Amino acid sequence: MNTVAKNNSALGLIFTFLGGLLLLFIIAPVAGMYLNTTSAGLTETIGDDAVRSSVWLSLWTSMAATMLFSLLAIPLAYILARKNFPLKNVVNGIIDLPIIIPHSAAGIAVLGIVTRNSLLGKAADLVGLKFIGSPAGIIVAMAFVSIPFLINAARDGFAAVPERYEKTALTMGASPARAFFTISLPLAWRSILSGLILMWGRGMSEFGAVIIVAYNPQTAPVLIFERFTSYGLKYSVPAAVVFVTVCLVLFIIFRLVKKKINA
Repeated sequence: MNTVAKNNSALGLIFTFLGGLLLLFIIAPVAGMYLNTTSAGLTETIGDDAVRSSVWLSLWTSMAATMLFSLLAIPLAYILARKNFPLKNVVNGIIDLPIIIPHSAAGIAVLGIVTRNSLLGKAADLVGLKFIGSPAGIIVAMAFVSIPFLINAARDGFAAVPERYEKTALTMGASPARAFFTISLPLAWRSILSGLILMWGRGMSEFGAVIIVAYNPQTAPVLIFERFTSYGLKYSVPAAVVFVTVCLVLFIIFRLVKKKINA
């Protein structure tokens, strides 16, 4: 075996070892959580109406946040991928802001725009909608912390589509809207779908922002926290296992669907 092959083999072993340590770091806490849950405790938790309601609330509000705000995120992502304009880098920085600020600060920021004294709050009052302590507030909080994942993924997807395809369609008489929906959107769909999945997962797991805007009704992360602070690990771990299991199953399903679509 020559020197180059030996070096490559050694590097591969080192990288494999380091990667294995990282995987162990990720898997060990989750596996420990499952191992510390008794079947009796898990069965009792699955039958708990409060747990089932909180999991369902987390699922549908995160999905609603993803679907509703995707109508705003995808057009913005296309503009960022195709257009050059003043302060474009500033806009990109603003988009990433919810990722870097503390979750509690994110909740306070969202609370400031959905209170009854805010413009949004007053407008919502006119149609009988309230945000504080309601699913609507949960949706807004989830969307705020998770929207960057969709915008960034969609922007990269649109940027990867050759612009000449769109220009060719336009020269052949297609309208800009038709070029977008028949060329740009289908070709960027893989990245957009990844962004949708990431946004949904990030929103569903949000705790800090949600608990400030809407402590009740309780999403699964809020319920798990309350049970931990009130009763300790004995009652919080089974609830966490149920929620994590649901998340993992759905995430795997979405990934399989995405893989099938991409095939």
